Amino acid sequence: MTRNVIAIVGPTASGKTEISVNLAELLKAEVISADSRLVYRDFNIGTAKPGPEEMRGIPHHMIDIESPINTFTVSKYKNMAGEKIEEIFARNKIPIIAGGTGFYIKALLDGLDIPEIEPDEDFRREMTKLAGIKGKEALHRTLQHFDPVTAEKLHPNDSFRIIRALEVRHVTGRLISEVQTISKPDYKVLYIGLNTSDREILYDRIDRRVLKMIDKGLAEEVKKLLINYGRTVSLMKTLGYKEICESFDGAYSIDEAIGRIQKNTRNFAKRQITWFRSNPEINWFNIEEHNREEICHIIAEKFKNQPGEGPYSPTFLI
Repeated sequence: MTRNVIAIVGPTASGKTEISVNLAELLKAEVISADSRLVYRDFNIGTAKPGPEEMRGIPHHMIDIESPINTFTVSKYKNMAGEKIEEIFARNKIPIIAGGTGFYIKALLDGLDIPEIEPDEDFRREMTKLAGIKGKEALHRTLQHFDPVTAEKLHPNDSFRIIRALEVRHVTGRLISEVQTISKPDYKVLYIGLNTSDREILYDRIDRRVLKMIDKGLAEEVKKLLINYGRTVSLMKTLGYKEICESFDGAYSIDEAIGRIQKNTRNFAKRQITWFRSNPEINWFNIEEHNREEICHIIAEKFKNQPGEGPYSPTFLI
């Protein structure tokens, strides 16, 4: 029989960490992060990385496992997170995959297979320089020319994945849309999506979360990271870190940087929602309509009533 896992997905600031921890306490489960930035060490405040207080003793996996100077690919994530799922099953516990990186979720749980292709750092630097001169849209147009299928799926501002797609073609001579395949998923997934019925509620949560990051010392974290890793680390060009760096350069004030982070995070959340809305298997919850405990108990009942193998399966209970 198919083994069962739970996936908690949704836009940033929708409460995925809180729900996954509460649910893990309720079901005696462990959490596997599906966030492409949490795999890296030292980038903490700007990524909203959960600390010990938020984890509340629940084992969390796929966090702080890679140096920021290295590139962590989707293929690596799928392989390592897949091993963690097997380890959790072996402990007779339930894996809860929680995060907002849709590509990670798709690779791990929907059977998306991506061959391991080592990064070409020289090519990446060349493309990053090109984006700086001609703009991110120029990279997206280049990808549209070579691989319109992939370009259609990527936002023009998603320079990291656009460069990766161009890099795959540069290294292998094949399009990333050609080397990606779909195989039969290994697990039966109960998909749970967290959102708000009113987009303004989510935006307010995002704005307050950014202010909390500033209060916790995001600017100081960026200063320390610049000393330790410099500007060339790709994470420095991601949401939150990029804007603070630009304020240090005098491009605008720290107050304007905060406003830009809030705006860019809202736009990022919209893209996450669009991605996850394309999955018809997701059971959506509006977080302002149910409290955390209610949502977790509903999820737990749904999970317990699923056929399959695991701590709540008919075969286990016999």
